[in-house]
Amino acid sequence: MDITLGILIPFLGTTLGAACVFFLKNEIKPLVQKSLLGFASGVMVAASVWSLLIPAIDMSEGMGRFAFLPAAVGFVIGILFLLSMDRIIPHLHLNSTEPEGRKSSLQKTTMLVLAVTLHNIPEGMAVGVVFAGLLTNQSDITLAGALALSIGIAIQNFPEGAIISLPLRSEGSSKSKAFVYGVASGIVEPIAAVITILLSSFVVSILPYLLAFAAGAMIYVVVEELLPEASTGEHSNIATIGFSLGFLIMMILDVALS
Repeated sequence: MDITLGILIPFLGTTLGAACVFFLKNEIKPLVQKSLLGFASGVMVAASVWSLLIPAIDMSEGMGRFAFLPAAVGFVIGILFLLSMDRIIPHLHLNSTEPEGRKSSLQKTTMLVLAVTLHNIPEGMAVGVVFAGLLTNQSDITLAGALALSIGIAIQNFPEGAIISLPLRSEGSSKSKAFVYGVASGIVEPIAAVITILLSSFVVSILPYLLAFAAGAMIYVVVEELLPEASTGEHSNIATIGFSLGFLIMMILDVALS
């Protein structure tokens, strides 16, 4: 029951964010959007360090001075995985006119959803691999720490859901359609979490690699997409404040609840 709840908490964050389309009339103001993107980046970086990389290194302490190796290898593979996905999947970032990935005739709304879906794959994997550690009785991972990660990702998913649904509404989509698109961008998270749990339950020895893989993928998303979007134009300092706040809250959650 705890694991099911933990897997669904981040998806709930996306759903609540997408529901903003029923209460707000206009697109999120650039100032607020920058602060939310910065906040999401801070949460993801802190989660990558405290909830993923540090446990991966701790699990490998039997390797002595080479305890960093599984974390380093998994981290690099995570970066390369997201890099390849970024090149293959056609998607369009918010406030961008040029789509990325392979050329496609997909609608703009679909490519906007695919861009956020790319963010959510590593987040779902991160939640899945942490709860997989619980299932395999890894002492470096606690239920409270796993729930802290889920809550932290849910917090940063809230603005993501809103950033998808509100622009779609402003471009003429109905409220219900914009809401469905926002929710659809987050459904990949519980799916990725379940797949990761199934994989790691078969091969316990790869758990440190999977933890670091999720961390690498999330850091890629932050550096390649979230921070550039948050820092362009005026008021980039707002994104910095949002990043600091998100990092601080996630750090507190992880340490206080572990």
